[in-house]
Amino acid sequence: MSSMITPTKLANSTSDEHSHQVALMQWVLWHAQTVPELKLLFAIPNGGSRDKRTASNLKAEGVKAGVSDLMLPVARHNRHGLFIEMKKFDGGSGESKEQKEWGESMHGQAYGYACCHGWKAAARLLMQYLGFSEIAFPDGIKHCEGDD
Repeated sequence: MSSMITPTKLANSTSDEHSHQVALMQWVLWHAQTVPELKLLFAIPNGGSRDKRTASNLKAEGVKAGVSDLMLPVARHNRHGLFIEMKKFDGGSGESKEQKEWGESMHGQAYGYACCHGWKAAARLLMQYLGFSEIAFPDGIKHCEGDD
């Protein structure tokens, strides 16, 4: 019998932003049976290293600097949906200028926006946003800190 790979094990494997986003999506898969809105969360493949030709093609297709990593198209708290920018938990850099501008623009268009350091912070945020937490989702831009 093989042991189950938990989100924590996934995130701790390399502790980079990618690992935390994969861990969050694993958590989402586990909880989507009881919180169906989580099934709507999707990734926006906007970052990462690419060769010049691929980068040029993606830019021509509409890829934009600063767009968030994840989007939950579920309306709550007078917001049309929620954008999440993922950062690694430990030692992660802050948002870029473009990411901050994107968040402010989305806030201005009645979307929620959060920058989350670590998968646990993002999971807590999702539960707050969807109303499954005693902590109310604040109206506006949120910066989430993770925990181990």
